[in-house]
Amino acid sequence: MIEKVRELKEQIAKFEAKTQEELEEFRMKYISRKSVIGDLFANLKHVAVEEKKHMGVALNDLKNSAQQKFQALIADVNTATSSNNKAVDLDLTLPPATTHMGSLHPLTIVRKRIVEIFERIGFNVIDGPEVEDDWHNFTALNFEENHPARDMQDTFFIEKNPDKVLRTHTSNVQIRLMESQKPPIRSIMPGRVYRNEAISARAHCFFHQVEVLYIDTNVGFMDLKQTLFHFAREMFGKETQIRFRPSYFPFTEPSAEMDITCFICKGKGCKVCKGTGWVEILGCGMVDPNVLENCGIDAEVYTGYAFGMGIERITMLKYGINDLRLFFENDVRFLRQFNVYLT
Repeated sequence: MIEKVRELKEQIAKFEAKTQEELEEFRMKYISRKSVIGDLFANLKHVAVEEKKHMGVALNDLKNSAQQKFQALIADVNTATSSNNKAVDLDLTLPPATTHMGSLHPLTIVRKRIVEIFERIGFNVIDGPEVEDDWHNFTALNFEENHPARDMQDTFFIEKNPDKVLRTHTSNVQIRLMESQKPPIRSIMPGRVYRNEAISARAHCFFHQVEVLYIDTNVGFMDLKQTLFHFAREMFGKETQIRFRPSYFPFTEPSAEMDITCFICKGKGCKVCKGTGWVEILGCGMVDPNVLENCGIDAEVYTGYAFGMGIERITMLKYGINDLRLFFENDVRFLRQFNVYLT
Protein backbone atom coordinates (compact mmCIF):
# COMPACT_ATOMS: atom_id res chain seq x y z
CA MET A 1 0.00 0.00 0.00
CA ILE A 2 2.99 2.28 0.67
CA GLU A 3 4.05 1.81 -2.95
CA LYS A 4 0.53 2.77 -4.11
CA VAL A 5 0.69 5.96 -2.01
CA ARG A 6 4.01 6.95 -3.59
CA GLU A 7 2.64 6.27 -7.08
CA LEU A 8 -0.44 8.45 -6.45
CA LYS A 9 1.69 11.23 -5.01
CA GLU A 10 3.75 11.33 -8.21
CA GLN A 11 0.59 11.37 -10.36
CA ILE A 12 -0.83 14.26 -8.36
CA ALA A 13 2.35 16.28 -8.64
CA LYS A 14 2.46 15.82 -12.44
CA PHE A 15 -1.25 16.48 -13.09
CA GLU A 16 -2.06 19.62 -15.10
CA ALA A 17 -5.42 21.25 -15.72
CA LYS A 18 -6.31 24.16 -18.00
CA THR A 19 -10.07 23.70 -18.31
CA GLN A 20 -12.99 23.19 -15.95
CA GLU A 21 -13.44 19.67 -17.33
CA GLU A 22 -9.85 18.70 -16.45
CA LEU A 23 -10.26 20.27 -13.03
CA GLU A 24 -13.39 18.20 -12.43
CA GLU A 25 -11.52 15.09 -13.55
CA PHE A 26 -8.85 15.69 -10.89
CA ARG A 27 -11.47 16.26 -8.20
CA MET A 28 -13.34 13.07 -9.00
CA LYS A 29 -10.16 10.97 -9.12
CA TYR A 30 -8.33 12.28 -6.06
CA ILE A 31 -10.65 14.41 -3.86
CA SER A 32 -14.19 13.00 -3.92
CA ARG A 33 -15.50 10.31 -1.59
CA LYS A 34 -15.17 7.63 -4.25
CA SER A 35 -11.65 8.68 -5.21
CA VAL A 36 -8.65 6.37 -5.17
CA ILE A 37 -7.44 8.05 -1.97
CA GLY A 38 -10.85 7.38 -0.41
CA ASP A 39 -10.49 3.71 -1.31
CA LEU A 40 -7.11 3.56 0.41
CA PHE A 41 -8.61 5.00 3.59
CA ALA A 42 -11.38 2.39 3.40
CA ASN A 43 -8.76 -0.40 3.14
CA LEU A 44 -6.78 0.92 6.11
CA LYS A 45 -8.80 -1.34 8.41
CA HIS A 46 -7.18 -4.38 6.75
CA VAL A 47 -3.61 -3.21 7.53
CA ALA A 48 -1.75 -4.83 10.38
CA VAL A 49 -1.96 -3.01 13.69
CA GLU A 50 1.76 -2.30 13.91
CA GLU A 51 1.74 -0.67 10.42
CA LYS A 52 -1.60 1.16 10.71
CA LYS A 53 -0.17 4.28 12.40
CA HIS A 54 2.59 4.70 9.82
CA MET A 55 0.13 4.05 6.95
CA GLY A 56 -2.37 6.56 8.39
CA VAL A 57 0.27 9.31 8.44
CA ALA A 58 1.18 8.53 4.82
CA LEU A 59 -2.46 8.62 3.69
CA ASN A 60 -3.12 11.95 5.47
CA ASP A 61 -0.05 13.40 3.82
CA LEU A 62 -1.31 12.15 0.43
CA LYS A 63 -4.75 13.65 1.07
CA ASN A 64 -3.24 17.04 1.99
CA SER A 65 -1.08 16.98 -1.13
CA ALA A 66 -4.15 16.34 -3.28
CA GLN A 67 -6.03 19.24 -1.61
CA GLN A 68 -3.13 21.65 -2.11
CA LYS A 69 -2.71 20.56 -5.72
CA PHE A 70 -6.46 21.05 -6.32
CA GLN A 71 -6.31 24.64 -5.03
CA ALA A 72 -3.31 25.34 -7.25
CA LEU A 73 -5.12 23.88 -10.27
CA ILE A 74 -8.16 26.11 -9.56
CA ALA A 75 -5.89 29.17 -9.69
CA ASP A 76 -4.32 27.92 -12.95
CA VAL A 77 -7.70 27.37 -14.60
CA ASN A 78 -8.97 30.82 -13.54
CA THR A 79 -5.82 32.45 -14.91
CA ALA A 80 -6.18 30.61 -18.19
CA THR A 81 -9.84 31.61 -18.49
CA SER A 82 -9.03 35.28 -17.86
CA SER A 83 -6.27 35.17 -20.46
CA ASN A 84 -8.67 33.71 -23.03
CA ASN A 85 -11.20 36.48 -22.34
CA LYS A 86 -8.57 39.17 -22.76
CA ALA A 87 -7.51 37.64 -26.02
CA VAL A 88 -10.87 38.37 -27.68
CA ASP A 89 -10.41 40.72 -30.59
CA LEU A 90 -12.46 43.85 -29.77
CA ASP A 91 -12.83 46.81 -32.10
CA LEU A 92 -13.30 49.73 -29.70
CA THR A 93 -13.91 52.14 -32.60
CA LEU A 94 -17.29 50.55 -33.39
CA PRO A 95 -20.39 52.49 -32.21
CA PRO A 96 -22.19 50.99 -29.21
CA ALA A 97 -25.28 48.86 -29.65
CA THR A 98 -28.49 50.91 -29.61
CA THR A 99 -30.54 50.45 -26.46
CA HIS A 100 -34.27 50.89 -26.98
CA MET A 101 -35.59 52.77 -23.97
CA GLY A 102 -39.16 52.10 -22.94
CA SER A 103 -41.77 54.81 -22.49
CA LEU A 104 -45.04 55.28 -20.69
CA HIS A 105 -48.26 54.23 -22.37
CA PRO A 106 -50.02 57.23 -23.98
CA LEU A 107 -53.03 56.75 -21.69
CA THR A 108 -50.72 56.83 -18.68
CA ILE A 109 -49.03 59.97 -19.98
CA VAL A 110 -52.35 61.82 -20.37
CA ARG A 111 -53.71 60.51 -17.07
CA LYS A 112 -50.65 61.78 -15.22
CA ARG A 113 -50.97 65.16 -16.93
CA ILE A 114 -54.66 65.50 -15.99
CA VAL A 115 -53.92 64.57 -12.38
CA GLU A 116 -51.03 67.04 -12.29
CA ILE A 117 -53.22 69.91 -13.54
CA PHE A 118 -55.87 69.37 -10.87
CA GLU A 119 -53.44 68.66 -8.05
CA ARG A 120 -51.91 72.08 -8.65
CA ILE A 121 -55.23 73.76 -7.84
CA GLY A 122 -55.93 71.78 -4.69
CA PHE A 123 -57.63 68.55 -5.77
CA ASN A 124 -56.57 65.20 -4.31
CA VAL A 125 -56.77 61.78 -6.00
CA ILE A 126 -59.28 59.20 -4.74
CA ASP A 127 -59.69 55.58 -5.85
CA GLY A 128 -62.53 53.08 -5.45
CA PRO A 129 -63.70 49.55 -6.33
CA GLU A 130 -64.27 48.43 -9.92
CA VAL A 131 -66.87 45.86 -8.84
CA GLU A 132 -69.71 47.89 -7.39
CA ASP A 133 -73.21 47.46 -5.97
CA ASP A 134 -76.36 48.95 -7.50
CA TRP A 135 -76.66 51.68 -4.87
CA HIS A 136 -73.28 53.29 -5.46
CA ASN A 137 -73.28 52.78 -9.24
CA PHE A 138 -76.88 53.75 -10.04
CA THR A 139 -79.45 54.45 -7.31
CA ALA A 140 -77.53 57.02 -5.24
CA LEU A 141 -76.72 58.85 -8.48
CA ASN A 142 -80.40 59.45 -9.20
CA PHE A 143 -80.82 56.75 -11.88
CA GLU A 144 -84.44 55.60 -12.14
CA GLU A 145 -85.16 51.88 -11.91
CA ASN A 146 -86.08 51.75 -15.59
CA HIS A 147 -83.12 53.85 -16.77
CA PRO A 148 -81.55 52.41 -19.98
CA ALA A 149 -78.10 52.31 -18.34
CA ARG A 150 -79.33 49.49 -16.10
CA ASP A 151 -80.12 47.25 -19.07
CA MET A 152 -78.07 44.15 -19.77
CA GLN A 153 -76.97 45.52 -23.13
CA ASP A 154 -75.28 48.49 -21.43
CA THR A 155 -73.89 47.07 -18.18
CA PHE A 156 -71.84 44.02 -17.16
CA PHE A 157 -73.70 42.34 -14.27
CA ILE A 158 -72.04 39.76 -12.01
CA GLU A 159 -73.83 36.50 -12.79
CA LYS A 160 -73.87 35.05 -9.26
CA ASN A 161 -74.85 38.35 -7.65
CA PRO A 162 -77.30 40.49 -9.70
CA ASP A 163 -76.75 43.43 -7.31
CA LYS A 164 -73.08 43.62 -8.32
CA VAL A 165 -71.87 45.20 -11.56
CA LEU A 166 -68.62 46.25 -13.18
CA ARG A 167 -68.77 50.00 -12.62
CA THR A 168 -69.96 51.96 -15.65
CA HIS A 169 -68.31 55.21 -14.48
CA THR A 170 -66.07 56.40 -11.66
CA SER A 171 -69.02 58.30 -10.15
CA ASN A 172 -69.33 55.43 -7.68
CA VAL A 173 -66.17 56.79 -6.03
CA GLN A 174 -67.88 60.18 -5.63
CA ILE A 175 -70.77 58.54 -3.75
CA ARG A 176 -68.46 56.62 -1.43
CA LEU A 177 -66.45 59.78 -0.79
CA MET A 178 -69.53 61.88 0.05
CA GLU A 179 -70.82 59.14 2.36
CA SER A 180 -67.56 58.93 4.30
CA GLN A 181 -66.35 62.55 4.34
CA LYS A 182 -67.99 65.81 5.28
CA PRO A 183 -67.62 68.84 2.97
CA PRO A 184 -65.55 70.58 1.84
CA ILE A 185 -64.66 67.91 -0.75
CA ARG A 186 -62.25 68.64 -3.57
CA SER A 187 -61.20 65.42 -5.32
CA ILE A 188 -60.60 63.72 -8.67
CA MET A 189 -61.35 60.07 -9.43
CA PRO A 190 -59.35 58.47 -12.27
CA GLY A 191 -59.94 54.83 -13.06
CA ARG A 192 -61.06 52.08 -15.42
CA VAL A 193 -64.75 51.59 -16.26
CA TYR A 194 -66.75 49.02 -18.21
CA ARG A 195 -69.60 49.22 -20.74
CA ASN A 196 -71.24 46.37 -22.60
CA GLU A 197 -70.48 47.76 -26.05
CA ALA A 198 -69.21 46.28 -29.30
CA ILE A 199 -65.51 46.97 -29.83
CA SER A 200 -64.82 49.33 -32.71
CA ALA A 201 -62.61 52.25 -33.69
CA ARG A 202 -64.77 54.55 -31.52
CA ALA A 203 -65.93 52.27 -28.68
CA HIS A 204 -64.59 49.58 -26.36
CA CYS A 205 -65.91 47.35 -23.58
CA PHE A 206 -63.55 48.99 -21.09
CA PHE A 207 -61.90 52.39 -21.03
CA HIS A 208 -60.69 55.04 -18.57
CA GLN A 209 -62.31 58.08 -17.01
CA VAL A 210 -61.37 60.97 -14.77
CA GLU A 211 -64.20 62.51 -12.74
CA VAL A 212 -63.95 65.64 -10.60
CA LEU A 213 -66.04 66.60 -7.58
CA TYR A 214 -66.12 69.84 -5.58
CA ILE A 215 -68.57 70.25 -2.69
CA ASP A 216 -68.64 73.30 -0.39
CA THR A 217 -70.78 76.26 0.56
CA ASN A 218 -71.55 78.83 -2.14
CA VAL A 219 -70.23 76.78 -5.06
CA GLY A 220 -71.79 77.97 -8.33
CA PHE A 221 -71.73 77.32 -12.05
CA MET A 222 -69.18 80.11 -12.48
CA ASP A 223 -66.71 78.10 -10.34
CA LEU A 224 -67.26 75.12 -12.64
CA LYS A 225 -66.68 77.21 -15.79
CA GLN A 226 -63.49 78.76 -14.45
CA THR A 227 -62.09 75.37 -13.42
CA LEU A 228 -62.80 73.88 -16.83
CA PHE A 229 -61.39 76.91 -18.62
CA HIS A 230 -58.18 76.53 -16.63
CA PHE A 231 -58.01 72.81 -17.42
CA ALA A 232 -58.59 73.31 -21.16
CA ARG A 233 -55.85 75.92 -21.49
CA GLU A 234 -53.37 73.86 -19.44
CA MET A 235 -54.13 70.69 -21.40
CA PHE A 236 -54.53 71.98 -24.94
CA GLY A 237 -52.81 75.37 -25.01
CA LYS A 238 -53.36 78.99 -24.01
CA GLU A 239 -55.34 79.85 -27.15
CA THR A 240 -58.02 77.24 -26.36
CA GLN A 241 -61.59 78.51 -25.99
CA ILE A 242 -64.53 76.65 -24.49
CA ARG A 243 -68.28 76.61 -24.92
CA PHE A 244 -71.13 74.89 -23.06
CA ARG A 245 -74.19 73.19 -24.53
CA PRO A 246 -77.21 72.24 -22.39
CA SER A 247 -77.45 68.50 -21.75
CA TYR A 248 -78.95 65.99 -19.31
CA PHE A 249 -77.37 63.70 -16.72
CA PRO A 250 -79.34 62.07 -13.87
CA PHE A 251 -76.81 63.17 -11.23
CA THR A 252 -76.36 66.86 -12.18
CA GLU A 253 -78.79 69.76 -12.62
CA PRO A 254 -78.26 71.91 -14.58
CA SER A 255 -76.08 69.79 -16.89
CA ALA A 256 -73.94 70.65 -19.87
CA GLU A 257 -71.47 69.26 -22.35
CA MET A 258 -68.29 71.21 -22.96
CA ASP A 259 -66.58 71.78 -26.29
CA ILE A 260 -63.15 73.24 -26.98
CA THR A 261 -61.86 74.91 -30.12
CA CYS A 262 -60.41 72.30 -32.44
CA PHE A 263 -56.66 72.39 -31.84
CA ILE A 264 -55.96 70.95 -35.30
CA CYS A 265 -57.71 73.61 -37.41
CA LYS A 266 -57.80 76.28 -34.65
CA GLY A 267 -61.56 76.69 -35.10
CA LYS A 268 -61.56 77.00 -38.90
CA GLY A 269 -63.18 73.62 -39.54
CA CYS A 270 -61.66 70.24 -40.46
CA LYS A 271 -62.47 66.51 -40.56
CA VAL A 272 -61.75 66.06 -36.86
CA CYS A 273 -64.31 68.67 -35.80
CA LYS A 274 -66.61 67.88 -38.77
CA GLY A 275 -66.29 71.41 -40.02
CA THR A 276 -67.69 73.04 -36.87
CA GLY A 277 -64.43 74.25 -35.36
CA TRP A 278 -65.37 72.62 -32.02
CA VAL A 279 -64.80 69.20 -30.41
CA GLU A 280 -66.68 67.85 -27.38
CA ILE A 281 -64.49 66.60 -24.52
CA LEU A 282 -66.62 66.17 -21.35
CA GLY A 283 -69.93 66.35 -19.53
CA CYS A 284 -70.47 68.48 -16.44
CA GLY A 285 -73.01 70.14 -14.17
CA MET A 286 -74.04 71.12 -10.66
CA VAL A 287 -74.51 68.12 -8.36
CA ASP A 288 -78.21 67.30 -8.10
CA PRO A 289 -79.60 67.99 -4.59
CA ASN A 290 -81.06 64.45 -4.51
CA VAL A 291 -77.54 63.02 -4.86
CA LEU A 292 -76.31 65.16 -1.95
CA GLU A 293 -79.23 64.07 0.23
CA ASN A 294 -78.68 60.39 -0.71
CA CYS A 295 -75.15 60.73 0.69
CA GLY A 296 -76.21 62.49 3.91
CA ILE A 297 -75.14 66.00 2.84
CA ASP A 298 -77.53 68.88 3.53
CA ALA A 299 -78.41 70.30 0.10
CA GLU A 300 -79.71 73.50 1.77
CA VAL A 301 -76.20 74.27 3.04
CA TYR A 302 -73.87 72.76 0.47
CA THR A 303 -73.66 72.86 -3.31
CA GLY A 304 -71.11 71.51 -5.70
CA TYR A 305 -70.14 70.66 -9.24
CA ALA A 306 -68.98 67.50 -10.95
CA PHE A 307 -67.64 66.64 -14.37
CA GLY A 308 -66.04 63.68 -16.09
CA MET A 309 -64.06 62.95 -19.22
CA GLY A 310 -62.75 59.90 -21.05
CA ILE A 311 -58.96 59.64 -20.97
CA GLU A 312 -58.98 57.81 -24.30
CA ARG A 313 -60.89 60.65 -25.95
CA ILE A 314 -58.52 63.29 -24.59
CA THR A 315 -55.53 61.22 -25.76
CA MET A 316 -57.02 60.69 -29.22
CA LEU A 317 -57.63 64.42 -29.59
CA LYS A 318 -54.22 65.35 -28.23
CA TYR A 319 -52.26 63.01 -30.49
CA GLY A 320 -54.58 62.76 -33.50
CA ILE A 321 -55.29 59.04 -33.05
CA ASN A 322 -58.28 57.74 -35.02
CA ASP A 323 -58.69 54.20 -33.67
CA LEU A 324 -59.43 53.44 -30.00
CA ARG A 325 -58.30 49.83 -30.34
CA LEU A 326 -54.67 50.88 -30.78
CA PHE A 327 -54.47 51.67 -27.06
CA PHE A 328 -55.08 48.03 -26.08
CA GLU A 329 -53.22 46.03 -28.75
CA ASN A 330 -49.73 46.65 -27.26
CA ASP A 331 -48.12 47.12 -30.66
CA VAL A 332 -44.63 48.45 -29.89
CA ARG A 333 -44.55 50.28 -33.22
CA PHE A 334 -47.47 52.37 -31.98
CA LEU A 335 -46.21 52.79 -28.41
CA ARG A 336 -42.71 53.93 -29.42
CA GLN A 337 -44.15 57.04 -31.06
CA PHE A 338 -44.85 58.70 -27.71
CA ASN A 339 -42.51 60.64 -25.49
CA VAL A 340 -42.02 59.58 -21.90
CA TYR A 341 -43.94 62.62 -20.72
CA LEU A 342 -46.57 64.87 -22.26
CA THR A 343 -45.40 68.28 -23.42
